[in-house]
Amino acid sequence: MDADAEFEQYVADSFARLCRTGFLLCGDWQRAEDAAQETLLKMHRSWSRISRHKGLDAYARQTLVHTLIDEWRRPWRRRERVSDMLLDTSPAPVDATRQVDDRAQLVRAVARLAPRQRACVVLRFYLDSSVADTAATLGCSEGNVKRLTSDGLAALRAALETTEGSLT
Repeated sequence: MDADAEFEQYVADSFARLCRTGFLLCGDWQRAEDAAQETLLKMHRSWSRISRHKGLDAYARQTLVHTLIDEWRRPWRRRERVSDMLLDTSPAPVDATRQVDDRAQLVRAVARLAPRQRACVVLRFYLDSSVADTAATLGCSEGNVKRLTSDGLAALRAALETTEGSLT
């Protein structure tokens, strides 16, 4: 299989997964798709070098996290303020299940976490990464990952306890 076909296959296999992970990290499907595309673009530039190594998915996750963190650090991004009026706060349809309601509530709570806390929580609990892998992905110490994860979980608990109909 030639390199282009190999990369196309990797994109087909991983794009949806990268988008889901990006959504959990940033809380916005459009930004998640943009970050996934940017991640795959960066990978394409280095494909001849990285395709020979195992751990392409770990490399993609790390690139995705760094892409989103770089976006959060941009000055124009800091001036933008999220308002509750911009969030979809419409009531769930009458026939929606409790599980769907709980999931939406959890996604909103995760979206309110600080970016690095959010990254730790998503990497550790959604992607089931180890502390060491999460530290390598974020470029920080394992102790920092533990602290960020603990702080993120505490913030999630507090957010979920203060909302109506908290998760049971």
